[in-house]
Amino acid sequence: MNLTKAEVLEKANKACKNTLMETLNIEVTDFGDNFLVARMPVNSRVYQPDGVLHGGATAALAESVGSFASHIFIDTDKFFVRGTEITANHLKSIKEGFVYAKATFLHKGRTTQLLDIRVTDEADNLISICKLSTISLPKK
Repeated sequence: MNLTKAEVLEKANKACKNTLMETLNIEVTDFGDNFLVARMPVNSRVYQPDGVLHGGATAALAESVGSFASHIFIDTDKFFVRGTEITANHLKSIKEGFVYAKATFLHKGRTTQLLDIRVTDEADNLISICKLSTISLPKK
């Protein structure tokens, strides 16, 4: 069954119901052979006490988009994905609008994956750089 891009995005976003992604209003917006993009609104739900985007929320966005990217490129009937390590370097603050996370594969192995995740604002300013390692494990 070949789905259109719009159908894949709709299916991906429906899978986020009752998850952290829904809580943070993370929405998958684009994908290709080697990348996946999601966005998250910056508002009081994701602020740290001084009113800017919390680094933990940024890391949650990065891990969500990276894990999701690994997830859509495996046979989910046979395997599941887990994040094993994430690093985040926060470079700039943001108080409003959206942040976009683009996960790109640096390594797409059968068992392990390494993703580079760039978090930017609506003007394409770099907010954070993250790296995520994931592992695909067989379902029992």
